Amino acid sequence: MRYVKLNQAELHKIKDLYEGVMSHACHGLFFKEGSVVGQDMVEEALKDRGRFYQRAGEILKERGWIEEITFKEREVVVRGSIEVTPSDIPTCHRLRGILREFHERFKGSRVQCTEEVCASAGQAECRFRLEEIP
Repeated sequence: MRYVKLNQAELHKIKDLYEGVMSHACHGLFFKEGSVVGQDMVEEALKDRGRFYQRAGEILKERGWIEEITFKEREVVVRGSIEVTPSDIPTCHRLRGILREFHERFKGSRVQCTEEVCASAGQAECRFRLEEIP
């Protein structure tokens, strides 16, 4: 399998391009893009279900999405998200899609993932809340 590498500046320019055309409506597309990108990562992490979240974190680091990650039962804490860029609103839409994909596939149930705190708004880390959808 081949991979494409984008640097953080290129990723931000792509985000700016889409927001310039679609405003904040493109955030849903970025989220869905993250879900698609996360599918192969989930398959790789599922090979070792006993260490699933540890392996998921390693994969996210290896692929450059994050620097540090902590998975909790209903929350994920991230430092160094590649999507962080100065903003008044959360910006880690692709990562949110990836995290939702990880949880849904591992737990076998639908999950809503919300970025409640974002380093883009000056916080030290990003925090994602996970809630099962009945």
